[in-house]
Amino acid sequence: MSGQTHLDRDGAIARVRFDNPAAHNALTHQMWVDLHDICVELASDPSVRVVTFRGTGGKAFISGTDISGFADFASGADGVAYENEIDIFMRSIDKIPATTIAIVEGWAVGGGLNISSACDFRIATPSAKFGSPIGRTIGNCLSSSSYARIGGAIGVQIAKRMVLLGEMITAQELLDSGFLYRIAEPEELDAVVEAVVHRAAENAPLTTRTTKEAIRRMTFDNLPDIQDLIATVYGSNDFRRGVQEFLAKTKKTPIWSGD
Repeated sequence: MSGQTHLDRDGAIARVRFDNPAAHNALTHQMWVDLHDICVELASDPSVRVVTFRGTGGKAFISGTDISGFADFASGADGVAYENEIDIFMRSIDKIPATTIAIVEGWAVGGGLNISSACDFRIATPSAKFGSPIGRTIGNCLSSSSYARIGGAIGVQIAKRMVLLGEMITAQELLDSGFLYRIAEPEELDAVVEAVVHRAAENAPLTTRTTKEAIRRMTFDNLPDIQDLIATVYGSNDFRRGVQEFLAKTKKTPIWSGD
């Protein structure tokens, strides 16, 4: 897979774009690394007031993560290391002190759900769908930080539907629940986004920074250590079977054995 994560600056406004349309903007490892570096750069620049995140092509925000590397996992320790690395990447978004906005067209799945949940606001087109059907695809799990981030933003019951039932949730339902700030038709999306961007940019920066950091601490401080649970999942035969089926593109839900 190839792909890039781009940064464009317009004064106090920064725009991050995920560019891998051939794979519906699935994130390669290098795209994750570049995202982390961009977010660290933006977090250290007090002139930045708003950061937007958007996928290229209009058909997907982010459809997930490139999991081809999972085929080389030999034990649960590999899964723990992977989730720890994802936590490092995600924390770089959490720590941006400016207002963050996800612009979602099409699919926001897996890593796309996580990244959109990390943002302060989400604006989507009517066709957007959100989910994390890991229990029906490769049979892995998330870190405690990812569960806290997604559950806190989207609500525990909807998050359970996504993971335990593998449901994809529509934009309208997530607007009704409060997860989405607005739904905008494709031809109106840019204008709606710009109105929110400029309103956020006018806010007192110290108020924004302090509020975001207080919420971040309340969400992530003192989370339980679940690395033993992560190791059990990533070290399982079910996980290995799920990865094999996924990479073989059989499009079948694996028969899980629970071991």
